[in-house]
Amino acid sequence: MILVKHCPQTRLIINSAFTLGCQTVINKVRSLKTAQQYQAAGKASSDDNVNLGRSTSRMAVRVLIVEDDPAQRRILEELVRRFGCDPVPVDGGSRGLDILKSQSGGTIELIILDLNMPGMDGLEFLERLQAVRGDLPVIVQTAQGSIETVIKAMRAGADDFVVKPISPERLKISIQNLLKVNALTEEVKRLNKKVGGALTFNDLIASSPAMANAMRLGRRGAQSNIPILIEGESGVGKEMIARAIQGESERAGRPFIAVNCGAIPENLVESILFGHEKGSFTGATSKHLGKFQEADGGTLFLDEVAELPLDIQVKLLRAIQEGEIDPVGSRKPVKVNIRLVSATNRNMIEMVKAGQFREDLYYRLNVYPIMVPPLRDRKEDIPALVDHFITRFAAEEGRKVRGITPETLDLLKAYGWPGNVRQLENTVFRAMVLCEGDLLEIQDFPQIASLVEGYEIKIPPAPQLAPKPQLPQGAAAILSGSGLPRSGGPNVADGVAYGISVVTDGGHIRKLEEVEADMIRLALNRYQGQMSEVARKLGIGRSTLYRKMKDLGLEEAAG
Repeated sequence: MILVKHCPQTRLIINSAFTLGCQTVINKVRSLKTAQQYQAAGKASSDDNVNLGRSTSRMAVRVLIVEDDPAQRRILEELVRRFGCDPVPVDGGSRGLDILKSQSGGTIELIILDLNMPGMDGLEFLERLQAVRGDLPVIVQTAQGSIETVIKAMRAGADDFVVKPISPERLKISIQNLLKVNALTEEVKRLNKKVGGALTFNDLIASSPAMANAMRLGRRGAQSNIPILIEGESGVGKEMIARAIQGESERAGRPFIAVNCGAIPENLVESILFGHEKGSFTGATSKHLGKFQEADGGTLFLDEVAELPLDIQVKLLRAIQEGEIDPVGSRKPVKVNIRLVSATNRNMIEMVKAGQFREDLYYRLNVYPIMVPPLRDRKEDIPALVDHFITRFAAEEGRKVRGITPETLDLLKAYGWPGNVRQLENTVFRAMVLCEGDLLEIQDFPQIASLVEGYEIKIPPAPQLAPKPQLPQGAAAILSGSGLPRSGGPNVADGVAYGISVVTDGGHIRKLEEVEADMIRLALNRYQGQMSEVARKLGIGRSTLYRKMKDLGLEEAAG
């Protein structure tokens, strides 16, 4: 499975309730009067590094700081760096726009902007930003914290508003929230592109050299209607390749119908693919359009095409050759206009040789083959994939995980991944459930670590049980049976445990009710007459305890 990159964020909708929140922030930060106080607060929070960067597996989030005051700019730079981000400081709006227009500007993910600057002020910067990178989240700051200023900044495109001197905690929360919203919005955009048939190869997380040939072939094949066969192991992302082919073809935005041929019951394959007329067979209570007609004008993706029964292969061959299908029970064929993309994880040449797949159909499907390499052959993609999964699951599940340690990433690269990207996705999901900190660590992947040489999971030792109380010699003998006289005279000393004798002076076993009465007295004395505790320790109910005490004449013992 291949996933898509994070797309730019859409603008947050700021309503009047946010304005009220800004006033609260203004009132709170007014207590910080001087730069010395601000710096002291920053020093106090230096240990609270929340690693706002999405992952330690790649470059940290780059934050553009547009501030004309050198002292304030240095303070912001230091705070942003403490938060795990990469600061990019500039001294004015013009310089900030130049950075965003440059080649490196595409890596900027957030802006901290001063509103009151000479030359180009913050409001003008926000207006010009829309034409350059209007997708970027912006935090504006000013020493003038009026509500009018807040409203102007928000209308100009700002996402959050803080007042100088801002507390480090307030800045941290603002950055963290905007990045989280950005991740959620990116995932929504990704899904919209996928559903809308507009996914392209530029959206795929597949930059490794091993994927270069597959990507090149996919782009070339998208420019025609040639039948394409995508080959590769289960979980490598064959469907994502097919969707990208559609997204870069003239059929972009049209229906993309995916069919898992291996999951269809054999007796329903024909009806599901080609459709049926009402009354054509038992249970056909209405007319049904098959997948070919659903995909008319768009793309039909036949996943696991090698699993199709032989009789259906004949009809599929005709549908490809003639561009028409025969619905079950229909009197005349139906013309369809589709782009056919097939996929398989089987060796179809061997299936043809074994008579399990029609040779003529195989060569009709395999006109333009694309081989997708397994994840073990493109491990350069693992860091970006892990980063994507962490961001997605953190947003979906509300987890506080921000990244992965370099050592853990090395572990994931060392593993073979027989289930490919799909297995990696599920493994990261499980690890995020297990993770108790901000970063995924080796102990969060116990199943993977156990399969990779050189790695072990450190499990804390089990707590030691308290030593059992030493029984008196006589009690130990009674429990082992050696203290009971088999013949000869009695041994009274060996018949006593915790003051309770289990044998008579004559060496015979005492009556059960007598021993039971002594046990109840012992329990009443040890637990100071707490009847619930006494009953629990004796393994009986309170009502049973009271009944036994009455029968044994022990009511006075409870008093």
